[in-house]
Amino acid sequence: MKNNSGVKSATGLTGSGSRDWVVQRFGALVLALYSLVLLGYFLTHSGVGFVEWSAFITSLPMRLFSLVAIIALAGHAWVGIWTVLTDYVKSSGLRLLLQALMVAAILVYVFWGIMIFWGNGFGVIAV
Repeated sequence: MKNNSGVKSATGLTGSGSRDWVVQRFGALVLALYSLVLLGYFLTHSGVGFVEWSAFITSLPMRLFSLVAIIALAGHAWVGIWTVLTDYVKSSGLRLLLQALMVAAILVYVFWGIMIFWGNGFGVIAV
């Protein structure tokens, strides 16, 4: 059925349900791998102190992997939140407001995560 109303249907993150599905599944895969890497680190390094943890998490590979995980989490969260709000909030005005609030929250968390992993103060050891 063709939409002749002149209004374009708003979809999730990518404009296509199948691409949104891929984004969410890819995000889940990245987050699972990230969790396994962290779990593996803790299982192979007993008695981890701040210095060891800081060296591990601020290494370039982990910073890059953390950045990918943050972006994957944002995409995963947006597709999930968009789906839930679209399915359960019938008022378009309320749904738009809630979606705007969720986008704002996701952006705050993305920038906050980037500041944590790429900021200047993370690796500084207080004596």
